[in-house]
Amino acid sequence: MDLKIFQKQPPMRKVLLSLVPIFLWAAYFYGVRLAALALVVFPVGVAVEYLMERRRGRKVSEAVLVTCSLFLLSLPPAVPLWVAAIGIAFGVFMAKEVYGGFGRNVFNPAIAGRLFVYITFPTLMTRSWLKPGAFGLLPDALTSATPLDALRAGTLPPLPDMLLGLHPGSMGESALPLILLAGIYLVATRTASWRIMLSTLGGALLLSAGLYYAGVPGAVPPHYTLLAGSLLFVAVFMATDPVTAPNNPRAHWLYGLLIGAVVVLVRTFSLFSEGTSFAVLLANAVAPLLDELLPRRPAAARRPAPKGGAA
Repeated sequence: MDLKIFQKQPPMRKVLLSLVPIFLWAAYFYGVRLAALALVVFPVGVAVEYLMERRRGRKVSEAVLVTCSLFLLSLPPAVPLWVAAIGIAFGVFMAKEVYGGFGRNVFNPAIAGRLFVYITFPTLMTRSWLKPGAFGLLPDALTSATPLDALRAGTLPPLPDMLLGLHPGSMGESALPLILLAGIYLVATRTASWRIMLSTLGGALLLSAGLYYAGVPGAVPPHYTLLAGSLLFVAVFMATDPVTAPNNPRAHWLYGLLIGAVVVLVRTFSLFSEGTSFAVLLANAVAPLLDELLPRRPAAARRPAPKGGAA
């Protein structure tokens, strides 16, 4: 981490630290595939940023390691290596470096890369799931069914499997207890906004409950909205990206509510079974407007010094 090409960024190191248990979780379930994809995603992502930042006379930001980590954990385990390489290269280059590098990008690079390959290679991305377990070496592990697919078909997956992550999905999305612990750590260290996390989850749960109890076709029970898919992972790690989220704490609430609502709308009414990537990128696009509409409250006027007090 102290290599000369990297610019030190302590907040990014805290995010990386919070991801370590999730990587260990993913290694147990998908170890072989996780290792293979990591050997592609990290070198390609760092190389793209290095080549661009070298032209500007700057070092590589440690944020690219967070981008590579989040992108990797958002992938289906059996996705082809070349698809992963295209996705991370697109995310770092098109969603970050073309805007001037770290701190200047409008869109979350990991989400942008994930959505690009999701739309460009839909068949490969939706048929690359594995049944979790045994370091990814289970025989006949390839499957096309995820909890979101089951919910669309009208089947409720077993709750214990949902809570324990014993279901196919992206490599990092099923470690629900560890994601919650990571969120607590990031909030306690003031690395991520608890307002964004809470409002993202709250917005999704409220809209999901409203649609479900109103009898809307395709709506699912609100607790499955939270447990299925990557909503929790995105709420903790993606939505809270300080560069692409609003700056003002008051705007965090509306920003999170927007993400949560769009996730549910896409899952319920669109052809796509998951809506987190669409939701985050849409919210990224309007984050500056939210800052403008909900500016910081003016600081309270200072109280006059009491008479007889120290000068």
